[in-house]
Amino acid sequence: MNIIEKSITLKDGRVITLETGKLAKQADGAVMLKMGNTMLLATVCSAQEAGPDVDFMPLSVDYKEKFSAVGRFPGGFTRREGRASDYEILVSRLIDRALRPLFPDDYHAETFVQVTLYSADGESMPDCLAGLAASAAIAVSDIPFHGPISEVRVARVNGELMINPTKSELATADLDIMVAATYENIMMVEGEMNEVSEKEMLDAIKFAHEAIKDHCLVQMELAKAVNKEKRVYCHEVNDEELRKDVWAKCYDKAYAVARQCNADKHLREKLFSEVKEGYLESLPEEEREEKKSMVSRYYHDVEKEAVRRMILDEGLRLDGRTTEQIRPIWCEAGPLPGPHGSSIFTRGETQSLSTVTLGTKLDEKIVDEATEQGKEKFLLHYNFPPFSTGEAKASRGVGRREIGHGNLAHRALKRMLPDNYPYTVRVVSDILESNGSSSMATVCAGTLALMDAGIPIKKPVTGIAMGLITDNEKYAVLSDILGDEDHLGDMDFKVTGTVDGITATQMDIKVDGLPYEILEKALDQARRGRLHIMNIIKETLPEPRPDLKPHAPRMVTLTVDKDQIGAIIGPGGKIIQDIQEKSGAVIVIEEVGNQGIVDIAATNKEAIDIAVARIKAIACKPEVGEIYEGVVKTITTFGAFVEFLPGKDGLLHVSEIDHKRVEKVEDVLKEGDKVRVKLIDIDPKTGKFKLSRKALLPKPEGMEQNDRQNRGERQDRGERQDRGPRQDRGDRPHRDRGPRPERKENQE
Repeated sequence: MNIIEKSITLKDGRVITLETGKLAKQADGAVMLKMGNTMLLATVCSAQEAGPDVDFMPLSVDYKEKFSAVGRFPGGFTRREGRASDYEILVSRLIDRALRPLFPDDYHAETFVQVTLYSADGESMPDCLAGLAASAAIAVSDIPFHGPISEVRVARVNGELMINPTKSELATADLDIMVAATYENIMMVEGEMNEVSEKEMLDAIKFAHEAIKDHCLVQMELAKAVNKEKRVYCHEVNDEELRKDVWAKCYDKAYAVARQCNADKHLREKLFSEVKEGYLESLPEEEREEKKSMVSRYYHDVEKEAVRRMILDEGLRLDGRTTEQIRPIWCEAGPLPGPHGSSIFTRGETQSLSTVTLGTKLDEKIVDEATEQGKEKFLLHYNFPPFSTGEAKASRGVGRREIGHGNLAHRALKRMLPDNYPYTVRVVSDILESNGSSSMATVCAGTLALMDAGIPIKKPVTGIAMGLITDNEKYAVLSDILGDEDHLGDMDFKVTGTVDGITATQMDIKVDGLPYEILEKALDQARRGRLHIMNIIKETLPEPRPDLKPHAPRMVTLTVDKDQIGAIIGPGGKIIQDIQEKSGAVIVIEEVGNQGIVDIAATNKEAIDIAVARIKAIACKPEVGEIYEGVVKTITTFGAFVEFLPGKDGLLHVSEIDHKRVEKVEDVLKEGDKVRVKLIDIDPKTGKFKLSRKALLPKPEGMEQNDRQNRGERQDRGERQDRGPRQDRGDRPHRDRGPRPERKENQE
C-alpha cells in the first residue's frame, strides 16, 4: 500500500485529514476524510466511453449514512439501510451542484460519486465535509476536472462567524450557510438566516472562501503526491463546416424569434424549433439522420448566443421585459373551502396552489436518521407534476428536485412561525404552471396560505430568483428569471426575505470569475424585487386572519405537575381514552422537565371544554374560592362528605348546606347526588377541605334585610365606642368596697 495523507488545520485547532491509497483502491479515486471521530469515504468511478448521442454530463452523486456510524440499528422490519432520506438527498444535491459545472463541456462519460459516512461523533457535522471528500476523490483520480473545490459551513454564533461549527454551536446560530468554491471562484451557496442584511451575507460568503482556498491547496498537494495522469477522451464527433453553416444560416433567424419578445413559452419554443427544423430540411435527405444530433447541439449554441446578445446589447428579454422588471402577479387568499388555509400565487407563467393543514403533536414528523433523531412541527412539501410544463407523462412520485425546492421554501418560512406555536403545520405547494422560479412562488403562496389559516406569522416572506448574463465585458443582472434564462444564463440566485432582511438563499453559478460587486448588485436588485412582491401580497391579505377557520382544530394547552401525568392517563390508558371518547377531543401529553404539557385539540369548543374540565378535575390542585361540581359520597349527622375532585373529599358541614337551618342532612342531600360546592378553607395542619353549598345560594330576602340591620347596629356600636377615650381610672377617687362576696354557683 502506498498510503498518502494530507491534513488541514482549522483556525480553532481542529484537524481535517485526507487519506488515499488504503481503502477502495479499485475505484478511479478514493479518499477517507477524518475529523475527530467523524469519517467519510468518498469514491468516484467514471466510464471510459460515453453512450451514443449523449451530449450532457451524466453525473450521479449519492451521499449515504450508515446507522452503524453512531452505533444504531436502522428502523423497519429488514433492519437495514433503505431508500435515501430527505437529508441524504439534500447533501447529495449540495455536492452535485458544486461539482457538475467543473467537468469539461465535452466530457460525457457516466460518472458516479458516492460519499459514505462510516463513523460519526455527534458534533462534527458531516454535510459540510462531504463536498471536500468528493472533490479530493476526483483530484486523486484520472478523471478530467476543473477543480478542486471544497464546501464549508459558515455560521454566525453570538455575532462571530465560524467555519464548520459543531452541532451544539450551530443550535444558536442566526446565520447558517453552505458555500462551495474553487480556489478562484464561488460556485454554490445555500442556507438560512434570521433576517440578515445583504452585506452580512456577502461578508459570510467571503469569510467562507478564504477557508476554502486552504482546502483547495491541500487537495492540489494530495493530487501531486498521487501523480495520476488525467485520462484522454473523445466523446464528441464534430464537423466544423457544419457548425459554421448552422451559425451562418440560423443565427439571424433565432435572433429574430428572440426579438419578438413573446411571453408565451410554448409558442416561443415552437418558433425556435421551426428554425432548427427548417435547417434540417435544407440538408440532403440522406444526411439528415446522421447529422441530426450535431445540428441540435450546434443550434443550441446559436439560440443561446442570440438570446444572450439581445439581453446584453439591447437590454431586452425573451418576454419583452427590462432587466429589473417583474412579471405580472395575481394572488388569491382562501380559494379552497376544505383546507385550513389556502392561496394561489401566479407570477407570469409560474403558478402555485398552496394549502395549510393544522394538526396536533400526533401529526409531527418523526425524524429517525443515523445522525439526527427528533420531531418536526413545521412541514413543507413541494410537488411538480408534469402537466405544469405541458408534458404528457405520468407523475412518478417525489424526486430530488421536489425535495430540494421544498427544503428551500421550508427554510425561508420556518423562522417566521410564532414561537412555541402549539400546532403542527403542513404547507403543500402544488405547482400548476412552471416557467421559472417555482420555488419562489412556493414561498409567496406559502406565506399567503399561512396568513389565510389564521396563523399569526411574525412577518410575511417573499422570494425572487435572480439571473445573470455576462460575456466578461458586459453583464446584465436579471430579476425574476424565466426557465430559459436559467437554462441559458450564468447564474440562478434565489433570495427570500421579509421587509427587514434575508431568511434563505440558494445560488448556483455557471461561470468562472464572478466578482463580488456583481453579487452585491444582484442582492440589492433582489431586495427591490422582494419589496415589490411584498406590496402585492399585503394588498391581497394585509395581515393574518384574526381567527382559525371554523373547521380547523382548536387547541388548548394545560400544564400539570409531573406526578399527575399517570393519573390523567390511567391504568393502561383507560382514563385518557375515556376522556377522548366522551369529549371527542384529541389529547396528547408530553413530559418536559418536571411538568406535563397537555395539548387538547378538537374542532369545536364544547369538546375542548369537556376535556379541559375532566383533566383539571384530575390534575389541578384544589384552590380556596374555586367552585366544583361534586358528588355526595357519605351522609353523617353533622354534614356530608363530597368528592369534589377525583380522590379528594371535603366536609360540607350541616351549617353550610343552606342559609336556613337544616335539621337533617338527608332532607336536602342523598348519597350520589351531584352538588355544586365552593372550597372555603383548607386546614393548614391536616389538609382537610371545608366546603360550602350555602355560599353559592342566593340569600332569602328577609335574611338579607336582617344582615343589613345587623351590619348597621354593629356600625352604630362602633361609632359609640369611638366617641373618645374614657376617663383614666387613675384620676378617679378610690373607693374601698371591701371583699367581694363569692358567687352562689361558686359556693355550690
